[in-house]
Amino acid sequence: MKRTQLYLNESIWKALHVRARQSHTSISELVRDAIREKYGRSPASRQQAMMAVVGIRKDREDLPDSTTYIRQLRKGKRSRRLAS
Repeated sequence: MKRTQLYLNESIWKALHVRARQSHTSISELVRDAIREKYGRSPASRQQAMMAVVGIRKDREDLPDSTTYIRQLRKGKRSRRLAS
C-alpha cells in the first residue's frame, strides 16, 4: 500500500467524519472504498464503459464538427509565444 495526502474542504471532511463514526471505520477506509468503487473496476468493465461512450456525439447537430472545433482551439498566439 502507498501513502498519499489529500486536501479536503471543510464540508467534505465533516461529511466523511460523520460517516466514519456511523460506520465505525476510518475516513481513510471510506476514501479507499470510494476510489475502488469509482476507479478500481476490472479492465473488462472499464473497456465496456469506454465502449458505451463511443459515438455518443455522432448524431448531435448542435455541436460543431470535431476537426473544425479542434482547429479553432489551436488558433491563437501559443506557437508565436513559444517561438519567442
